[in-house]
Amino acid sequence: MADQQRLLLIASPLMQHTPAHERAAALAKAKGMALHIVAFDYLEGLATAGLVDEQALAAMRQGYLERHRQWLETQAVPLRRNGLTVTTEVVWGQDVLDEILAHLREYPFAMLIKDIEQASRLQRALFTTLDVRLLRECRVPLHFVCATRHALPRRVLAAVDLSRPQDQYEGFNDRIISEALKLALQCNAQMELLYVYDLGTMYQEAETLARRSFLFDANAAETLHAAQGDEFNQLAERNGIPPERCHMIMGDPAKVLTLFVGHHDIDVVVMGRTHHRGVARYIGSTVERMLYKLPTSVLVITPEQAVV
Repeated sequence: MADQQRLLLIASPLMQHTPAHERAAALAKAKGMALHIVAFDYLEGLATAGLVDEQALAAMRQGYLERHRQWLETQAVPLRRNGLTVTTEVVWGQDVLDEILAHLREYPFAMLIKDIEQASRLQRALFTTLDVRLLRECRVPLHFVCATRHALPRRVLAAVDLSRPQDQYEGFNDRIISEALKLALQCNAQMELLYVYDLGTMYQEAETLARRSFLFDANAAETLHAAQGDEFNQLAERNGIPPERCHMIMGDPAKVLTLFVGHHDIDVVVMGRTHHRGVARYIGSTVERMLYKLPTSVLVITPEQAVV
């Protein structure tokens, strides 16, 4: 099977079977792709121990890695019996992000699958988590998995953004919908389309540009809403999304998305890492806020032009 037909699963260094294992196996089966499982190990004690000689330290490290390899192989056996092509790997490295990016440069993977890293709000404020670092630097589609009732998604949501059209990456919303449709088709799942119309943000931007009175004139706001609605309908129509699966809701994107996911039992939200060129403060803003709030998994797509 060709390399480009592989999925990459980042396994927990704690040798635990997690929701990402279940999702990766289900997607590999549904997509007809091979699965590569890799774990990145680094124990500070084994890396810096000064009480043993170098040979003993190397032997201890190798023994730990071998135990982890054997554990991964035990996870792979039932998957292979189920007809999947599965390979496993354990890598010793202190900077996990660098190791992941090196893997993605060396081998063309179709998707990276990983459990959402559990961290408190304080920890996220003090330290940039691996998940957020991947969001900012990884160009491969990122599938972040949280605890879910269904290993194979049954309901997929494409979340698009039509604001600031002058800064939009051309065709990016269509690509998000295409990826969501493809995932839904492969999983025999139902797909919904959502655009959250954030009038509050537009109001703040208008204030910065000294245009607040224009934007919040009742007639002007109604005209703007109608124009956005027309654009949303055109987007849905050209992608073949029926009206009953289309939702345009006014409100804060984070709050609306969270409520919508809960009310519609969404298994995966497909969204863009960033929609806008040349505005650094917007990069990853919505998806980074949502990653730890949504009660579901997230598939993040990056526009080719946004790769750094």
